[in-house]
Amino acid sequence: MPGISEAKILIIATNGFEDSELIDPLNTLKQRGAAVTLASLSRDEIEGDKGARIAPDVEIGDVDADAFDALLLPGGTKNPDKLRTEDTVVAMVRTFVEAGKPVAAICHGPWLLAEADVIRGRTLTSWPSIRTDLRNAGANVVDQEVVRDGNLVTSRKPDDIPAFTEEFIRLVEAADAPLATT
Repeated sequence: MPGISEAKILIIATNGFEDSELIDPLNTLKQRGAAVTLASLSRDEIEGDKGARIAPDVEIGDVDADAFDALLLPGGTKNPDKLRTEDTVVAMVRTFVEAGKPVAAICHGPWLLAEADVIRGRTLTSWPSIRTDLRNAGANVVDQEVVRDGNLVTSRKPDDIPAFTEEFIRLVEAADAPLATT
């Protein structure tokens, strides 16, 4: 089994991300040797709910999903709410899930999974206020620290980040990674 240090991970975020849900997993993945790329709607610096600022590596429209092994979607209320209105982002999420690549979403991040229509019959968790949306999209929603269903890992909130990140790493390591073609 390949290690996380061989993986190419894409993170998609925009303004209004939950600071810790982007920064903490990004740092952990990098510390473990993964190649992490942050994509956003533009190359302009983005700002989190609590003031963290980070410059995206690439614009989402320039991303080739085949170049990545896995996808991570941080939460915050504004970040996924904006991203789910962007056809390019929704299509990218759908591409990763349908290809069977590991996909992790925390807090409000699963909104993007619902928008991509890839959760019917799947078991997930999320921030409480979007659970009805997930159920309406056909998911079985539970209240647990971390849930893994096939190629999906979901968690509820910042307190869950350590378990969320470790479960995502286990999933990436268990996948037939590196899946990326470039």
